[in-house]
Amino acid sequence: MLIGELSRATGASARSLRYYEEQGLLVPARTASGYREYGPRAPESVRRIRALLAMGLPSAAIRELLPCEQSGPDAGSCADLQARLAALGASMTVEAAELQRRSAALSAYVTESFSPQPAG
Repeated sequence: MLIGELSRATGASARSLRYYEEQGLLVPARTASGYREYGPRAPESVRRIRALLAMGLPSAAIRELLPCEQSGPDAGSCADLQARLAALGASMTVEAAELQRRSAALSAYVTESFSPQPAG
């Protein structure tokens, strides 16, 4: 399948697909005329890449993760990657709590500062 077909099948733009290739996340074959040609598993790979990006994983982590999904979590550096991903998840939890704290503080400020004051 060519890049336009993969784009239509997955909803990812051709620009995104080229970016995934540039980052080493997706590796198409090339036709004799130089067109990218994707295999039958490419749509699932693109969906997985997009889901992982939406989770906030950086491209470098995804590049390491994809082979682990195929070879299993016990293969080589996959155990180390699992620990790093767990740490990233914990960091995201801390960031989310901080954002909630800041949001509550802002809401309190707006309520206190901009609510009509009783005439006195």
